[in-house]
Amino acid sequence: MSKVTIPSGYQMPLSNYELQRALAFIKDSFQTNLCNALNLRRVSAPLFVAGDSGLNDNLNGVERPVSFDIPDVGVNGEVVHSLAKWKRLALKRYGFHEGKGLYTDMNAIRRDEEVDNLHSIYVDQWDWEKVISREDRNVNYLKSSVRAIVGAVCETADALNVAFPCLHVRPEREVYFLTTQELEDRYPDLTPNEREYAICKEHPTVFLMQIGKTLRSGIRHDGRAPDYDDWELNGDILMWNPVLERQFEISSMGIRVDAESLDRQLTLAGCDDRRNLPFHKMLLNDELPLTMGGGIGQSRLCMLLLGACHIGEVQASLWDQATLDACEAAGVRLL
Repeated sequence: MSKVTIPSGYQMPLSNYELQRALAFIKDSFQTNLCNALNLRRVSAPLFVAGDSGLNDNLNGVERPVSFDIPDVGVNGEVVHSLAKWKRLALKRYGFHEGKGLYTDMNAIRRDEEVDNLHSIYVDQWDWEKVISREDRNVNYLKSSVRAIVGAVCETADALNVAFPCLHVRPEREVYFLTTQELEDRYPDLTPNEREYAICKEHPTVFLMQIGKTLRSGIRHDGRAPDYDDWELNGDILMWNPVLERQFEISSMGIRVDAESLDRQLTLAGCDDRRNLPFHKMLLNDELPLTMGGGIGQSRLCMLLLGACHIGEVQASLWDQATLDACEAAGVRLL
């Protein structure tokens, strides 16, 4: 049975040809706005890393990476889940200084993703990472960076609506900040997903902070790997999607672990075996710069700004037959 929901009366306002123009417009414009907002420079990034390097993002710890042997190199490769760890190492290798950062196109395959309107096994993000000072490892710096990203989104939306007058999505620029514990306290009888819906219904742009830590209820709002974000200094940018009438995650981001927070989080997550991996040894020995960073979904952002109801309208992927049939019956064009 298809997990797809098609809003009543939905129709993509652009033809296929105009849609491709609009996708290019969004991506070109947002990259420029993001770089200006955060002082970033574009770099090239890997599609895969060595399986024993510790550089791959293990997400919630249960997703299986796409792996393959490389006979001529003598190692097993893994298609990246994200570039959360690789970016930090790249900042050191490429000689980035404090206050400067990088961004790149990240393309990944997440074979265990449950596909629906928002999720595909193909993931495309703008991955970014920036060198910060020890003094910048605080909530105020995190919030100012969130406001800068949201500003870049809103500036892109404004320009898009001028270039394509039939489009009218205008994201909320004012960000509402709260922690996962504050959200649980406000809606103790709701599930984490229901809480996100409720808060975004009230505040169209939300930054939900401190994801990964255990709440007073004994559960976590959501999983977050212990070895890239500091669980006290991270969060998700959520925006209200008027087409799907639900909350919509645009970005996962945060100030990264230092040696102290990595040590603590590895123990809390039961992942002490990672201490012997090359990347983790460098972190524990303070051999990598202090950074913050995140991923911003390219297809997600395009969906939001174009008013699309399904991620397959803005990216090419694979879908089950029930989804294909449901979209064809509703006139939803999947690429």
